[in-house]
Amino acid sequence: MIPEERIRTFHEMEKRYRMRDVEYFKKLTKHPDMTIRARATCILAEIGGRECIPVLAEVLLKDENPIVRHEASYSLGQLGFKDAIPYLVESVLNDPHFIVRHESAIALGVIGRKEAEEALMKALEDESQEVRDSALIALSNIAYCEQLFSGELDEEKLAFAKKTGG
Repeated sequence: MIPEERIRTFHEMEKRYRMRDVEYFKKLTKHPDMTIRARATCILAEIGGRECIPVLAEVLLKDENPIVRHEASYSLGQLGFKDAIPYLVESVLNDPHFIVRHESAIALGVIGRKEAEEALMKALEDESQEVRDSALIALSNIAYCEQLFSGELDEEKLAFAKKTGG
């Protein structure tokens, strides 16, 4: 059974989402309910943008739940800012759960910056096949982005470059 308190919070979250209340969602990343933390993490990335990278990074590196950390990794990748690379590198190399390492590898590929190559090369040696596969996908996208950024930028090509899978 789904707790009624969670549903009430979802209704409040919907209202605060429409208001673009970034501070409210920052606080929810510390909520005791992992479902609320996961949802808040994704919403925060959407409405908070670059300024929320430190909060999302804290979720990625410190939340107790691997699914919540996975969502933080995904969100940092979707934001696409190189500021997130050090946090994602830490995660891809050291998170105890393969699903988080997998998503961090994919997120690094989505960001598409050469700074992530060394960590992704190490991830090719990960104990998890999913992480190794994700690192290969990410490295391929970084190589593609290098070629893409060496020529004239095209918005459609940039959008395509973000579709690494994951």
